[in-house]
Amino acid sequence: MLNICLRPPSRQLIRTFSSSARKLDHFPNVDQKGFKRALQVKGKIVIADFYADWCGPCKVLGPILEKVTKDGVLTSSSGKPFDLVTVDTDNQGELAMKYGVRALPTVIAFKDGEPVAKFVGAIPESKVTEFLKSV
Repeated sequence: MLNICLRPPSRQLIRTFSSSARKLDHFPNVDQKGFKRALQVKGKIVIADFYADWCGPCKVLGPILEKVTKDGVLTSSSGKPFDLVTVDTDNQGELAMKYGVRALPTVIAFKDGEPVAKFVGAIPESKVTEFLKSV
């Protein structure tokens, strides 16, 4: 036996969808224009990860940065969320030189388009979290 319940048009269910703004935007492998665009985002701290594909420590640090910034729970000392920008230094040497990148990985935090803090080398997740909270 098959029961089918038909609802009159006035009682139909209407589905609506809502979403909240993501805390994190990830700008992978940006060029100079993309980097400049990412720095213009207001109300967020931009974390720039300067890396190279051949760099072992970069392969360790990259996933850590993505993990701690992705969920949007972690915020800076000013309460601002983060955007993550990755810059391949092999392809964007001028950009790396502009910000004084001399070793990999180098992570620079930007607030209102200006560099405010940085660290060099692969560090554990707990230290990355401390760094992000201090910005």
